[in-house]
Amino acid sequence: MVGPHALALHCRSYGELAQRPVVLIHGLFGSSANWGSVARRLASRYRVLVPDLRNHGQSPHAPAHDYPAMTADLLALLDRHAARSAILVGHSMGGKVAMHLALTAPQRVAALAVVDIAPVRYAHDFATVMTGFAAVDLARLTAREQADAQMRSAVPGKNLRSFLLQNLVRAGGSWHWRLNLPALAGAQTAITGFPDYPPGTLYTGPTSFIHGEMSDYVKPSHQPRIRALFPNAMLTAVAGAGHWVYAEQPDAFLACLDGFLDRSA
Repeated sequence: MVGPHALALHCRSYGELAQRPVVLIHGLFGSSANWGSVARRLASRYRVLVPDLRNHGQSPHAPAHDYPAMTADLLALLDRHAARSAILVGHSMGGKVAMHLALTAPQRVAALAVVDIAPVRYAHDFATVMTGFAAVDLARLTAREQADAQMRSAVPGKNLRSFLLQNLVRAGGSWHWRLNLPALAGAQTAITGFPDYPPGTLYTGPTSFIHGEMSDYVKPSHQPRIRALFPNAMLTAVAGAGHWVYAEQPDAFLACLDGFLDRSA
């Protein structure tokens, strides 16, 4: 059962109803669109559900943005789609959502794939990204290229700006962000952190941590915590990939994920 405040997430669906369900969960500032190519490649063998998390994409906004709240939303999604259990694949913040669901409702998780994130508290924040969002003058904006130029001083990386600007939409003659930026700004500590659990809490199902070889999000120092919570975890580094593993090395990522899914069948 989920709490009364779970949100009804917007969700893209691929594949046939009778197939085994796989849920792909995006990261911070992302959306279900990030997983499109992966979802289409999995759809021949699985029923693929790709939600927008709360305060992202086309899903509802709410003040709360922590892992218990996002997990409640996902459990409600599984209930609506009559999925008693599902394979969860989560990237970054979405990986933490998937881990929290597996640790608190393990009977709902048939297998778990975590993409370039660990169950730890990180020291960084996303203040510079929020500065980039704030630099865009929505009231006077005439073109997306103008927003890119306004964001450049705070967010110099072109690829990151392009990713963030996917959240900029025009409707009713004006521009707006699909993200609930105030809620996300207020939740920085919750997002970069990770919940604490009672002693003995663990998920014993099939688990894979797929991380970028050039990323620093999954370090050797994180392995004891990973093993303590997920004793059956396998760790696989994808060569030539940073944090955006499935976008930077799509074929290698799919090979890792397909192998894990086949072993978990």
